[in-house]
Amino acid sequence: MMKKLVAVTSCPTGIAHTYMAAEALEKSAGEKGVPIKVETRGSIGVENELSAQDIAEAHAVILAADTQVPEERFAGKPVIKVAVGEAIKNAGDLIEQALQQESPVGATDFIRQVQQEKSRRSAESAGFYKHLMTGVSYMIPLVVAGGIIIALSFVFGINAFKQQGTLAANLMNIGGGAAFALMVPVLAGFIAFSIADRPGLVPGLVGGMLASQMGAGFLGGILAGFLAGYVARALRDYIKLPAGLDGLKPVLIIPLLSTLIVGLLMVYVIGVPIKELMDGLKNWLTGMSTGSAVILGLILGAMMALDMGGPVNKTAYTFAVGLLGSNVFGPMAAVMAAGMTPPLGLALATILAPGKFSREEKEAGKAAAVLGISFITEGAIPFAAADPFRVIPSIMIGSAIAGALSMAFGATLRAPHGGIFVLAIPNAVGHLGLYILAIAIGTAVTALLVSIFKPKKQ
Repeated sequence: MMKKLVAVTSCPTGIAHTYMAAEALEKSAGEKGVPIKVETRGSIGVENELSAQDIAEAHAVILAADTQVPEERFAGKPVIKVAVGEAIKNAGDLIEQALQQESPVGATDFIRQVQQEKSRRSAESAGFYKHLMTGVSYMIPLVVAGGIIIALSFVFGINAFKQQGTLAANLMNIGGGAAFALMVPVLAGFIAFSIADRPGLVPGLVGGMLASQMGAGFLGGILAGFLAGYVARALRDYIKLPAGLDGLKPVLIIPLLSTLIVGLLMVYVIGVPIKELMDGLKNWLTGMSTGSAVILGLILGAMMALDMGGPVNKTAYTFAVGLLGSNVFGPMAAVMAAGMTPPLGLALATILAPGKFSREEKEAGKAAAVLGISFITEGAIPFAAADPFRVIPSIMIGSAIAGALSMAFGATLRAPHGGIFVLAIPNAVGHLGLYILAIAIGTAVTALLVSIFKPKKQ
């Protein structure tokens, strides 16, 4: 059977070498009778984009790029990385090298299985969800780093940062004044980037910054990102210039017009109503009764376990992360507790009921425990895929209980990731002992339900 190849080319300016490399690879592959599809990432955006099916059918991947190219979608595939100039000069050698590649060793182990499932979900996502999750994925490292640095400032006392010039004050400025200040602009910028590629980035960042300055929060950032993306894409597609002036579109015309349109709409039309909506949401969350808090925790917890890193899980997580910028910390605690519970509960189930799991599943349970304590809910995916009708209801109930208890106990969390590793930071978690109890009870419930529902191995 003929081996197929895929490639990505990208140069810093995205004008000449990107397309020269693509042409050289296509020409060399054609001379050898090798099917190849080349994705170009130029100044005008991604063209001839590789689909999940293209990547699945490929024997190997050639990355000829001098810029950062998303590589998660190529998990499990042999990848050759070279400078874009190398593809122009030695395309034939690269084709031969790619054809001789072998699949990475250990592609079926548990951790790689989890990584491949995450990559598959990312590649298959489309439309609104894809664009939103692109923005969220770029925002999360900022929020995680900022949240943990803010939590570190509390090591010196919960109000120590108020004394100017101290280490606590500087840590708060780094985490809150810098990292958190970039949260909404980056969210909006990369939502727009997902829609319109490079032309969307500038209006998205500016729209997100305006949303942040106006107090419209993450909801304003989401709206600004989608607005910027579609405005930039429309300008890119409908503005036609002579060939000699076409290079002005991505560096002057589209950034200027799209930023102007998005900025004026944010200031005069969108910003104020979204700010009022955010203020109402914040007031409702901070004034919730215990009963309402428990119900919210139940819902968020069940959402975290339903698809274990999929759209529903990410929706709950994004909701909680967005509220951190408004100083609402309870939902974040509930979400992390509920996200840790599924893999931890399944790992415990392999110990409590070893006769109901295969030897491979019991070994996988050890890896699932590591993923669980690290707040990687996807560690439950292989178990759920093997027995969805028993496992998924069990983990949803356990996570819902963990989330509800976290909210009922008044637990708060200022760092949006890190699992048990952030629990050791003084004052990072409110009501720490009760929070650990909520996670432990959710884990135990999950393990008991799985142990009851699953049949014994023959």
